[in-house]
Amino acid sequence: MTPATSVAPPREVQRQDQPVEEIAYGTLGGDRQSFAERAALALFIVLPFAAVLAAVPLAWGGWLGWHDVVIAFVMYAVTGHGITVGFHRYFTHKSFKPNRPVKIALAIAGCMAIQGPVIRWVADHRKHHKFSDRDGDPHSPWRYGTTVPALMKGLFYAHMGWLFDQEQTSQRQYAPDLLKDQDIVRISRNFPWLVVLSLLIPAIAGGLWTTSWEGALTAFFWGSLVRVGLLHHVTWSINSICHAVGERPFKARDKSGNVWWLAIPSMGESWHNLHHSDPTCARHGVLRGQLDSSARIIWLMERLGWVSAVRWPVKERLETRRVVRDAA
Repeated sequence: MTPATSVAPPREVQRQDQPVEEIAYGTLGGDRQSFAERAALALFIVLPFAAVLAAVPLAWGGWLGWHDVVIAFVMYAVTGHGITVGFHRYFTHKSFKPNRPVKIALAIAGCMAIQGPVIRWVADHRKHHKFSDRDGDPHSPWRYGTTVPALMKGLFYAHMGWLFDQEQTSQRQYAPDLLKDQDIVRISRNFPWLVVLSLLIPAIAGGLWTTSWEGALTAFFWGSLVRVGLLHHVTWSINSICHAVGERPFKARDKSGNVWWLAIPSMGESWHNLHHSDPTCARHGVLRGQLDSSARIIWLMERLGWVSAVRWPVKERLETRRVVRDAA
């Protein structure tokens, strides 16, 4: 799951014999990460994280209003579900079929989470599933071994160290379908502008709500910096924590586990064991009491006629994936 921050180069002129995917690939970055990209990435990691660390004393000091809470919550929900429903369950795994406006909206919302352009994010995640917790996995916490020191090192790498790897996942190999989708190519190409929009919306909303510059500033702090920082680390925790600990009620070829205390902030993504057991399933929290707001949104869109062919869990299919416990 990737917060890459590459700036798209000037648009290329298409030759008559040049395929759309070749044009797209040339404008979305190659298979190596530049120094400028890594520097921008570091900036977008450090500043939001610093804001998260400063959040408690600033809130205690009275620098937090109800408008900040509402704006931050809405932005977290919209951009977070852009990742979970859009980037993950639709673009990566095709768990449902949306109409064109929903497809575009999900791609834009996901990009505004500032975790990278949709095509790059999908390529990374598809490669993760192909090699999950084995050689080739972009972000396995078991990369360095199974001892405690090795796992600690691996957890840091899986959480965010892998983001600075110069070798990038091949988009041609892992996301050729998206490179042929002109809507998605256009949105990925405009990722830098969506980053700017994502950061400005809270400040504009806060300023209009309070009719003050102070309201704009506090809304920017909570609705932009803190929101981005929290969403980053919750998302990355699925890569690190959910592949190191957690219950494993379903059979999977990796170490994916369910971490209940991440369920609400991750919008259902932390029911990770079932996801790796049945990746195309639209609902990850399939057992009683497993909250999954992403699945609920897909259900609502299906009821409204906005999406179709939803791959809901099938009882018989789940039972074949259940781990059989030996009788005592």
